[in-house]
Amino acid sequence: MKNNNAQIGKIAPDFEAIAVFDEEFGKIRLSDYRNKKYVVLFFYPLNFTFVCPTEITSFSDRFEEFMDLDTEILGVSVDSEYSHLAWLQIEREEGGLGELTYPLVSDLKKEITFSYNVLDDSGVALRGLFIIDKNGIIQYSTTNNLSVGRSVDETLRILQAVQYVTENPDEACPVDWEPGDETIYL
Repeated sequence: MKNNNAQIGKIAPDFEAIAVFDEEFGKIRLSDYRNKKYVVLFFYPLNFTFVCPTEITSFSDRFEEFMDLDTEILGVSVDSEYSHLAWLQIEREEGGLGELTYPLVSDLKKEITFSYNVLDDSGVALRGLFIIDKNGIIQYSTTNNLSVGRSVDETLRILQAVQYVTENPDEACPVDWEPGDETIYL
């Protein structure tokens, strides 16, 4: 069953959930970032899988670049906060995540995953990624199948383009636009 909650140009579905950050549990609300930061919200299938740690650690390793763009990263899966904590407590060299620079959100009831239309028929999250602006509006979304990881470089590029056109509403960013490239005047 598909819903229409998460759509480009609409307010991102809000949620409150338990997240793990710095090996501690805490409540997190998406709306807490509204009027403060952009958010890169990404979903991944399950902890202790193969592609997921490559994405999760890559976003963490590049976190400062997102911070420089006034952007928070939130990772979400259908695992419990205890499973998140266990995976974080294992060093990367041993198959874990080690220390991360952003929270991992638990969606054990699958409500968040469902509201963003990324819950697959087997009950896990597809690789959905959403860029949400400071007003809480979804500006970008992409969904990959379970076997294909996402690109941190492309996420940064799209984030910069979204921020540019937000600040310059009379301009548009053409294909493969990078900061400093020419834009199209509307």
